[in-house]
Amino acid sequence: MDRFQEMQVFVAVAQESGFSAAARRLGLSAASVTRAVAALEQRIGTPLLVRTTRNVYMSEAGQRFLEDCRRILTDLQEAEDSAAGSHAQPRGQLTITAPVLFGQSFVTPVLVDYLQQYPEVSVNALLLDRVVSMVEEGMDVALRIGELPDSNQHAVRVGEVRRVVCASPDFFTRHGRPRHPEDLERMPVVASSAIDQIRHWTFLDAGQPLTVRPVPRLVVTANQAAITAACRGLGMTRVLSYQVAGEVQSGALEIVLADFELPPLPIHVVYQGGRNAPARVRSFVDFTVNALRRHPALKG
Repeated sequence: MDRFQEMQVFVAVAQESGFSAAARRLGLSAASVTRAVAALEQRIGTPLLVRTTRNVYMSEAGQRFLEDCRRILTDLQEAEDSAAGSHAQPRGQLTITAPVLFGQSFVTPVLVDYLQQYPEVSVNALLLDRVVSMVEEGMDVALRIGELPDSNQHAVRVGEVRRVVCASPDFFTRHGRPRHPEDLERMPVVASSAIDQIRHWTFLDAGQPLTVRPVPRLVVTANQAAITAACRGLGMTRVLSYQVAGEVQSGALEIVLADFELPPLPIHVVYQGGRNAPARVRSFVDFTVNALRRHPALKG
């Protein structure tokens, strides 16, 4: 077997969790499958599978190699489709990253619709409130909120969000509404370390930057916890507008100090490869851009 055939055999063994099942699926003998995997392991110089009397497990190296094999085989298929003059169908593993709440509220519904339309694609979504290195962590697509640094990656703007201060109507009944950002230094506040602004909040006053230093009654590490505390009337919090769009629409939270907000933050779909990107990447980017640009909560 050549290397690509050995990769196909290895992927089948991993998916079927056994040599015999993989052999039946591929129409090969169990001995041929065993020899193909052994040849791979000998050439690489490390075990890819851990065999027991009852089961076959992936080693750590095998897990990494499996993802590489899937990507290589998918790219090979798409290259053959393109060379044959046919329209390459999206297929294979797609890896994306997005902030946690944005991913839960906006990206996940898009993912579900996309996967229903393209049944040959599978997605691994990494939802984290940190900037994930697309190159180092192997991401195909990233949803970014904020200004982008210069890079070789391609980006499409899909909307914008505001940095808003909000609290519950009950809180404002008990404590009054701030009329100026400096009022925040004398009023109860809930701060989230997820937005890197625990001890100081920056605003614009007559076009000039103004920094205030509220004293939080509660500091949490997750935006959703700060939102929950604000909804329950503990204090005002500062988050991104998309994170409280539902609560504002329902009346659970109200926004204040809108005249002092900083300029909105852009939202981009970032991807690698440009026109040479695989069909799964191009189709997902187009699908996501069209969906997010229509969303009213992402229009600032």
